Amino acid sequence: MAPRKNAKGGGGNSSSTSGSGSGSSTSTGSSGGSSSSPGTRRETKHGGHKNGRKGGLSGSSFFTWFMVIALLGVWTSVAVVWFDLVDYEEVLGKLGVYDADGDGDFDVDDAKVLLGLKERSASEPIFPPEEAEPHAEPEEQAPEGTEPQNIEDEVREQIQSLLHETVHTEHGEDLQQDQDGPAEELPLEYENFFTDDADDTFEMLEPETLHEVLQDHHQDIEEMIYDQENPDSSEPVVEDERLHQEADDVTYQDYDKQEYEPSENDAIEISDNAVEESNIIPEEVSVPAAEEQQEVPPETNRKTDDQEQKQKAKKKKPKLLNKFDKTIKAELDAAEKLRKRGKIEEAVNAFEELVRKYPQSPRARYGKAQCEDDLAEKRRSNEVLRKAIETYQEVTSLPDVPTDLVKLSLKRRSERQQFLGHMRGSLLTLQRLVQLFPSDTSLKNDLGVGYLLIGDNDNAKKVYEEVLNVTPNDGFAKVHYGFILKAQNKIAESIPYLKEGIESGDPGTDDGRFYFHLGDAMQRVGNKEAYKWYELGHKRGHFASVWQRSLYNVNGLRAQPWWTPRETGYTELVKTLERNWKLIRDEGLAVMDKAKGLFLPEDENLREKGDWSQFTLWQQGRKNENACKGAPKTCTLLEKFPETTGCRRGQIKYSIMHPGTHVWPHTGPTNCRLRMHLGLVIPKEGCKIRCANETKTWEEGKVLIFDDSFEHEVWQDASSFRLIFIVDVWHPELTPQQRRSLPAI
Repeated sequence: MAPRKNAKGGGGNSSSTSGSGSGSSTSTGSSGGSSSSPGTRRETKHGGHKNGRKGGLSGSSFFTWFMVIALLGVWTSVAVVWFDLVDYEEVLGKLGVYDADGDGDFDVDDAKVLLGLKERSASEPIFPPEEAEPHAEPEEQAPEGTEPQNIEDEVREQIQSLLHETVHTEHGEDLQQDQDGPAEELPLEYENFFTDDADDTFEMLEPETLHEVLQDHHQDIEEMIYDQENPDSSEPVVEDERLHQEADDVTYQDYDKQEYEPSENDAIEISDNAVEESNIIPEEVSVPAAEEQQEVPPETNRKTDDQEQKQKAKKKKPKLLNKFDKTIKAELDAAEKLRKRGKIEEAVNAFEELVRKYPQSPRARYGKAQCEDDLAEKRRSNEVLRKAIETYQEVTSLPDVPTDLVKLSLKRRSERQQFLGHMRGSLLTLQRLVQLFPSDTSLKNDLGVGYLLIGDNDNAKKVYEEVLNVTPNDGFAKVHYGFILKAQNKIAESIPYLKEGIESGDPGTDDGRFYFHLGDAMQRVGNKEAYKWYELGHKRGHFASVWQRSLYNVNGLRAQPWWTPRETGYTELVKTLERNWKLIRDEGLAVMDKAKGLFLPEDENLREKGDWSQFTLWQQGRKNENACKGAPKTCTLLEKFPETTGCRRGQIKYSIMHPGTHVWPHTGPTNCRLRMHLGLVIPKEGCKIRCANETKTWEEGKVLIFDDSFEHEVWQDASSFRLIFIVDVWHPELTPQQRRSLPAI
């Protein structure tokens, strides 16, 4: 019977599958039965004892079992994934509910807190009551529905109440302004303050001036947030396309086009195109990146504690997910990854679907706003950008919005409003931010800038005074307060604020305009440290050199203070001016005699003393038809020379200076032009001009040529007036394309 059992239960190569049962053991008793299979014989040979009884599984039997189980496991896993039997995203999302450290996900630290192996930090959110009960003392549990779980909930409730109080009025007013209204025309007092030469009156620039810095700042915040929410993510990140990415080596500042614009000293990328247009200005700054040139001034005494506090502030994680958003974090992350990879259209669709599925999700709506923001950048579309601005507003109107998300949404909304030129709408948003977060001095600093952008110096000054009363060492507030004092001609008072603000090293203080105005103020009070600050500004990449301190620059242009006609290549223009100097002089004198009011006084606080006026024929490449009626022959002569009449970064004008006048050292706005001075009425003695470290005098009928982006200074100590004719020309090394595309100054 034994052979028959063996043949039935273990015949063929499958004998090893009979396991360790008794039937299998007894079936091996006959080593040579005709019914025994080869497998059985192998078992007897390799797996049995000397007495013929099997002691366990053979090596081949164990291996076969192992392979069968492994294959079953593999196919089971494939089936689970293929047929989507387990919703992993849902599982991961639900684990987010047990987030104990507020970083938006469930990790080892959260598990340690749940197991009691680690104490919860004071800043970490409390678990929902059902999870917290096993670890809480009964007497410490508050009854359900009493007061908020923690301080953050209280703050959130206060913010929500404030938001709902103001959302309808502010939203309605600002939306109407943002939709179709043009960018505001603002007062020019700050523009005038920044201008260093009465000869340099600036055209209002397009809103794109502000865009790049805001975009960079926004991108930095987004990357920081995403990295913190996804610390283990190894996905490659593709940076978003930038509107002005092709404008190589441009240094940007934080301010838009209007009166808070250091026209002659501010390194802003300018564009004369609307956002929807695609032409990009190939303008560059002729200095290295500031980060590569960073040096600490010798006067800077920073405490280690301050540095540590700043580092801690930088590393603090913003909390962007409420309790519900933590449950859908996997879906949010998937959509966010699309955006970070540069798949903007797909990301827009993903976040729109999330908003449709979860209309009360603040993080989903914020992601939608970010995608619209990026899409506006990619398509250069104001219309899409307005949608983004509206969506940022919608984020703050939802219930249970984390306070950090409220702050980020409103800050970005304000920035994008500024970009579109809606300065007053931006100011309303900044005012809301300060109302919601009254202890955040950085928001008050932004509010001060908002006031400056609409020309409200007085309110800006009040804001910075308030900040400095609370935080006397706030460097950002100091430089801006000093800036305002200098605008009010309180030169000596402005110096310590500018100096200490720069020395603080706070964000926003390492800015070329502040180095310029500090040095300028020091020069005016006779402080010899002025050039030390110019030198430091140069080393930090803000100035091309100590002498050449213009900031609207194109890289690679020949830089020297004085030029000869041959070096410029404009010899025909020079010859025409010198041959016709008496005709030009006579028309200028006639205008002086008949209409002295046409000569406008210099009003940019460049004079230490005296009387200095000018009569302009061309400005920013545009002919003044009325003015040319007073000097028709002169205008006819000049129309033959597009290098000057088409110079949109210069002027053509008469300049008269009376005895006793001294013009402070100053620089022009750009290295893209050269300036010709034709002497018309020149006293024999007492009139001179210094450019850099060389001083010259005018001659009647002769042309002097210099680069006014270098520091220059003028004295008029004669006994009679001095009259010259100023003709600006494009820098000879600019290409025709650059001359056509560079925006006006």
